[in-house]
Amino acid sequence: MKPLDNRTVVITGALGGLGTSVCAVAESQGARVVRLDIARDESLARSHSVDLTNAEATLELIQSLGPFDGLINLAGGFAMGSESWDSSDDQWDLMFSLNVATMRNTIKAAVPVLLEQQGGSIVNVGAFGAREGQGLMGAYCASKSVVMRLTETLAEELKTKGINVNAVLPTVIDTPANRAAMPDADPAAWVSPDDLAAVVCFLASPAARAVNGALIPVRGLS
Repeated sequence: MKPLDNRTVVITGALGGLGTSVCAVAESQGARVVRLDIARDESLARSHSVDLTNAEATLELIQSLGPFDGLINLAGGFAMGSESWDSSDDQWDLMFSLNVATMRNTIKAAVPVLLEQQGGSIVNVGAFGAREGQGLMGAYCASKSVVMRLTETLAEELKTKGINVNAVLPTVIDTPANRAAMPDADPAAWVSPDDLAAVVCFLASPAARAVNGALIPVRGLS
């Protein structure tokens, strides 16, 4: 029997660099994958387009999916910012929209489904670097800190309901976008998307039922 046999898993940010790997690993482990992203891939079954920053649209779509066993929140973003005293709120609004609002909206929609089924799993993506403040990354670190604290809070609220909630904390992920953005870096030290996907899928599986509220660093060689 495969680790995710007979489980339906909803994955946000499914068409991105990490999302593609997580979907592939989940399917190889027997899962029925439902892909959510800002765009829809017509070539893929169960691929849905939704703006996850829109709470009403997110709720409507997730309620239309029927029963599912897990939610993997991969949607998010990264951008370097300016000093924390910058008078502009643009960077803060962007990071909190991409990293916090998307997660908050999917949780509001998905938790009632999992509660009705009396079980399931939620996996979020924090950031290893956001365990403490980083220069010129205030908005990003603050937004990912919210993700991590909300993961712990949800775990406490849902642990007696049969729903386990955890997060992975990657460093730089070896994606084409990151290679293009950092051409002088050594990607051999970065986290492989497939290796990160394996940890994510473990946390989404019944084998991780005893793991709850964990923030798991996934650092590769960094």
